[in-house]
Amino acid sequence: MSYDANVLRRATQRLEEERRARSDRAAQLRQEAYEKEPRLAQLDKKLQGTMSQLMAAALRRGESTAQAIRAIRAQNQEIQRERAVLLGAIGLPEDALDDRPACPLCGDTGWRGTQMCQCLKRLCTQEQIQELSKLLDLGEQSFDSFRLDYYSQTPWPGRGASPRENMELVYEVCLNYAQKFGRFYFKNLFLSGAPGLGKTFLSACIARTVSEAGFSVVYDTAGNIFAQFELKKFRRDAQDAQEAKDETRRYLNCDLLILDDLGSELTTQFTQSALYELVNTRLVAGRCTVISSNLSMDEAARRYSPQIASRLAGEYHVLHFFGDDIRLLKKQRM
Repeated sequence: MSYDANVLRRATQRLEEERRARSDRAAQLRQEAYEKEPRLAQLDKKLQGTMSQLMAAALRRGESTAQAIRAIRAQNQEIQRERAVLLGAIGLPEDALDDRPACPLCGDTGWRGTQMCQCLKRLCTQEQIQELSKLLDLGEQSFDSFRLDYYSQTPWPGRGASPRENMELVYEVCLNYAQKFGRFYFKNLFLSGAPGLGKTFLSACIARTVSEAGFSVVYDTAGNIFAQFELKKFRRDAQDAQEAKDETRRYLNCDLLILDDLGSELTTQFTQSALYELVNTRLVAGRCTVISSNLSMDEAARRYSPQIASRLAGEYHVLHFFGDDIRLLKKQRM
C-alpha cells in the first residue's frame, strides 16, 4: 500500500498532535490531582523508584535476586493500593494518572515494525478522502445515493436494452468492484460513454468505497496526469521537476488509479508514451486502474498506439454508458 507522501505527512502530523494533546491533558489532570492530594505526588515518585529497583534487581545474579524482586513487587503493590484509595477520594479512577497510549498496538507511533498500524491507516484514509474531495464532490456521491430513475426504461436504438437495464448491470459491477477491491474478477475498468451519463459519479463512488477500506486511491484527469509526466521530463527547475516526479510516482504506485476523461487531451507522441508507461507499469505491477472516457474502445484503438490498444482491450473490462444526458434531466426536474 503506497499512500501519497502529502497524505502520509498530514496523517502523521495529526497523530503526533493528538498524542501531544493527550499528554497535555494528562499532565494537567496530574497537576490538579497533586494539588488536591499532595500525597499522590510522593507516591508516584516512590513508584518510579520501585520500578528502577526492580530493573536493577532483575539484572543481578545470585540466590537473593528472586527474594529481592518479590520484596520490591510487594512494596509496589502496597503503594498502588494507597494511591488507588487517594484517587478514589478525589473522584478519580485508580488508573486516571497512568500514562497509556491511545493505541496499545503501536504505542501511538503509527508503526508496528515496518508495518503501518491501523491507527495511522485510519488517519491516512481520512486525509485521502479529504484530498479526493478537492477533485470529486464526495459529499453526496456514494453508491447508496446513486439514482437509477434518471435512466429511461425504453429500449435504446442499436443497444438491445434500455438505459435503465444497462445501468443496473453497470452499477452492480462498479459496486462489487469497489466492495471486493483486489478480489473482484475484473482488476481494471474502462467506463465508456458520452458526457453526463454518470461515469464520474460512479468513479467517485468507487474512490470513496475503496479509500474507506484503507487502500491508497489517486484520482486525476488525463490532462493533468500527462502534464505531470511532461514536467518530470522537460522541466529544468529542480523543485518543479521533483514535484512532478513525486506526482507521477503517485500515479504509478497507488493501489487504485482513477484516470478521468481519457481522450480529452491533445494526443501527441509524448502523451502516447506517457499513457503506455502508465498503463503498462500498473499492469505489470498488478495494480488496479479505472479509466473513464467519452471514447469507445474502438475509437481508443484508432487514437492510440497498437501497444496501448492491445493492453486496454485485453486487460480492461468495458462498461458502456448510454442514454439521455443526466445533467440536463436534473435541470429539467428542478
